[in-house]
Amino acid sequence: MKLIIINGPNLNLLGKREPEIYGSTTFEEFFRKLQLKFKNVELAYYQSNIEGELIDKLHEVGFNYDGIILNAAAYTHTSVSIGDAIKSIETPVVELHISNIHAREEFRHQSFIAPNAKGVIFGFGLKGYELAVQSFL
Repeated sequence: MKLIIINGPNLNLLGKREPEIYGSTTFEEFFRKLQLKFKNVELAYYQSNIEGELIDKLHEVGFNYDGIILNAAAYTHTSVSIGDAIKSIETPVVELHISNIHAREEFRHQSFIAPNAKGVIFGFGLKGYELAVQSFL
């Protein structure tokens, strides 16, 4: 099984940014542990703060991976283009958020990704990524 995690803006600051919400572990540290936990899964990782680069990556992997775990961060609530990109590819996508988006600002309650996603996971911290991998298994 071949899965990719695609993280959006500001997630490169995990471990530094708002540790009370996002924790003190960098994503790179967490990703290494995730790879060890799921040794039979080919896991790839990509992060960008740029909307167009996220869309390009979705187009690139959207026909030859078994699954995409997408944390589009704030673009979830603003990017019709990312929603359209997901609609245009064949690979199933799980939308993921580390925090409980419904316990945050009102604008974060809307997702342009969810209508085209296989499912949505939010509010479980980094453990959500493990849940997303398991959803594909």
